[in-house]
Amino acid sequence: MISRFLMQDMDRRGTVFLALIAGLAILIPALNLLVPVGSAFHIPTSTMSLWGKYLCYALLAISLDLVWGYCGILSLGHGAFFALGGYAMGMYLMRQIGSRGTYGNPILPDFMVFLNWQELPWYWYGFSSFPFAMLMVLAVPGLLAFIFGWFAFRSRVTGVYLSIITQALTYALLLAFFRNDMGFGGNNGLTDFKDIIGFHVQAQTTRAALFSMTCVMLIAGFLIARGIVVSKLGKVVIAIRDAESRTRFLGYRVDRFKLFVFTVSACMAGVAGALYVPQVGIINPSEFAPANSIETVIWVAVGGRGTLVGAALGAVVVNYAKTVFTSGFMAPYWLFALGALFVFVTIFMPKGILGTARQLLEKRRKPAPAATPEPAPAE
Repeated sequence: MISRFLMQDMDRRGTVFLALIAGLAILIPALNLLVPVGSAFHIPTSTMSLWGKYLCYALLAISLDLVWGYCGILSLGHGAFFALGGYAMGMYLMRQIGSRGTYGNPILPDFMVFLNWQELPWYWYGFSSFPFAMLMVLAVPGLLAFIFGWFAFRSRVTGVYLSIITQALTYALLLAFFRNDMGFGGNNGLTDFKDIIGFHVQAQTTRAALFSMTCVMLIAGFLIARGIVVSKLGKVVIAIRDAESRTRFLGYRVDRFKLFVFTVSACMAGVAGALYVPQVGIINPSEFAPANSIETVIWVAVGGRGTLVGAALGAVVVNYAKTVFTSGFMAPYWLFALGALFVFVTIFMPKGILGTARQLLEKRRKPAPAATPEPAPAE
């Protein structure tokens, strides 16, 4: 029943996307582990980890598209949920270091020893357990989204006001996590990870496994999001996006539908952050920066809002372009290029890459109207 719910009404675009990600989950690790280093087909571990990061961003973009593209909630704070999931994973990885840290303390992370902390804070308890950490990856972003959404949606805060509040929430978390007395590493954040569930986090096989797991979670996130939007619940959510007052007049509890979608989306963003941290090797307060959440909006707009596949495509395309631009003499001009891209897409491609491509294909496939016969001349 669950599989039927997730796969119902799957179009060709979604099927191709799932097949592509499933293929990457097998092909990329195989080319990294099984092909000799000197071969032209070998994929370096650094490249695999870079594309793993892109796929984490793709999952984050899908989570935002679920609330913005289908529910009309323009969240400028999804970077906060992403970062909270990353910190939950980072706390687990820090507990796995044990006595192998610089100061050799089996309990306290190095930054706590440096700051003269005498005991582990209570909110670090349990993070030595992987299942508990994974629960927190979902629970912390989800609980924050639920509490925030409960007050915001019941108060009928919408539009630009809601966007500003979500960004203010992100900025408040940025300032809080920068403080050394918060117990999260301050400005330096969490880094120098050693193991994950007993495997060395820098090992080639571990990197390959993390890439494959990212692909699996991207597929799962896409199926969950699509299962929601094509269900009866999703039809109501789309109605809220298009005509919220009319939907409320018909008797639907609009705030409850918004709250559900917003919470699910935050949990997906937290999973993306948790997968991102072991592949990048660090998590610090800069992930809470409001600019990161705005970039996520740009990814979704570039790929195609309200398409899910387009959101993932936009995340990969924009971040690949960022890697190319910032690796050469164009690095100082990347933000200008990103802004120009957003303006171009907004004006000339309002439906994004995927939506525009779909329009062009439909125009080409549409048969030309048949010529009407001319009336016979009157005798």
